Amino acid sequence: MNVLLIQREGIDLHHTLFSSETSRMALRFYHPKKKSCGVYISCATLSSALSLVAELRWYIRRYVREPLFELETGIYFTHPLAQDVYYERTAVLGPTWPYRKLYGFREGKLVSSVPMSLGSTIEEYHQEYIGADRTIEIWCTEDDREEGERMDEPEDKGALLE
Repeated sequence: MNVLLIQREGIDLHHTLFSSETSRMALRFYHPKKKSCGVYISCATLSSALSLVAELRWYIRRYVREPLFELETGIYFTHPLAQDVYYERTAVLGPTWPYRKLYGFREGKLVSSVPMSLGSTIEEYHQEYIGADRTIEIWCTEDDREEGERMDEPEDKGALLE
């Protein structure tokens, strides 16, 4: 089980976490890796990943856009879904999980979020991601699945006005 902490814009999360003695102590056994979009942390189990996220709660609220838990390579799930799976045991994850969305990244910055329809694959959404250099699939709860949105600003705002 791995955790991906997507940093807020303008934050170097890896540096921030290691500049604090409290977070350094919490992370001392995990060896987090710096990624362009945040920090990637390998954990042994879902319970240890949830425990680490709880331990880093203050840093996550302040510096992290969203913590994601890696189900398998390229497929992540949200914190509320992870809690449902582990604590409530109401969600059983499988290939037909109905609530999914795609995150598009450009140069490490989250630029778009698009809800996926049931039965669709990531390959069907590439037209939605013009300008994104990487996409990841996010499994979420029904409440987490929001409308799609572009999160970046157009590079040339003047071109839109002409």
